[in-house]
Amino acid sequence: MDFTFTEEQQAAAEAARGVFGAVAPDAVPSPAFARGAVADDFDRALWARLADADLLSLLLDAEYGGAGLDAVALCLVLRESAKVLARVPLLESSAAAAAVQTHGRAELKSALLARAGRGEVVLTVAAHGRTGHDPAELAVAGRRDGDVWVLDGVQTAVPWAYDADLTVVPARSEADRTVLALVPRGQDGAVLGEQYSTTGERLGELRLESARIPDRDVIDADGAWEWLRELLATGTCALALGLGERVLGMTGEYTGKREQFGYPLATFQAVAMQAADRYIDLRAMEATLWQAAWRISSGAPGALPASGDVAVAKIWAAEGVRRVVQTAQHLHGGFGADIDYPLHRYHAWAKHLELSLGPAAAHEETLGDLLAAHPLA
Repeated sequence: MDFTFTEEQQAAAEAARGVFGAVAPDAVPSPAFARGAVADDFDRALWARLADADLLSLLLDAEYGGAGLDAVALCLVLRESAKVLARVPLLESSAAAAAVQTHGRAELKSALLARAGRGEVVLTVAAHGRTGHDPAELAVAGRRDGDVWVLDGVQTAVPWAYDADLTVVPARSEADRTVLALVPRGQDGAVLGEQYSTTGERLGELRLESARIPDRDVIDADGAWEWLRELLATGTCALALGLGERVLGMTGEYTGKREQFGYPLATFQAVAMQAADRYIDLRAMEATLWQAAWRISSGAPGALPASGDVAVAKIWAAEGVRRVVQTAQHLHGGFGADIDYPLHRYHAWAKHLELSLGPAAAHEETLGDLLAAHPLA
């Protein structure tokens, strides 16, 4: 079996390296000293460069100006973005647009997708529920009222909520189905409350009080939310991998130059063993990521549904990225605590990714339930 990336996937990764190569991770203020959010908006200049490089339309079909690629290609680009802590809603907007393409109506697709691929419309997703610990699809109730849907409920920690033009909100219908409503920024009945992540970025608590969304802007299709949720989770694993790889690289550079007792730290056995353990973590994160991305992209049959592969990837990403940054902090010594040194921001981002992915124990329980429901032959 050939596990190499296709030429198109490799081209996307190369284009991403070209765009993200000019981004300086230490150009953004430290979240420890920022008053409020570290910045009022995401990096619009970088967003425009991504649009020019056709990296915002990777998952879209050619009829919408896209490349027609898959989740593997998106994860390759996200991996590069995390190495420089790129402040753009690339994952959320790409995943939401892909969900519209896969499950939305023709009218919605024609009105939205080409503009999203050009970066003219920015999308985000409310995926954390009321508290961050409960299912997002149960946090909002939706009911039909003629040709509109009426939404009531709360979604917490919505990324880029103050900057995105549309927020995809999962809601539970009266028929006990999950629908996806595209809520415009400034929608009547939709109120945002400021929240802040560990990265210092501004999040939004979205409160919906009889918000009325036209039926044409609501996706009511079997499996739409489950597919979008798994794509978001897999993309978050890609961000964790890219961040971890850059942090381990920083650690190697530092320990190769820093000397103790006349020798570089990297030559000490205890240092080398810790770095080797983190390298193993990263390789496990990578293998499980590509397995999950491939299953989402191909829909390939298996003993378990794709959610099993996603759960395994989340376990390794959440645990692995935490171990990588903690080891990096330890091996950097005092520099690891210096907020003028970029490692500080990488640690903050890693913690945010870990919390977004959720605890490994919960994913292990999910995996156990899947194994019980799908016994292996």
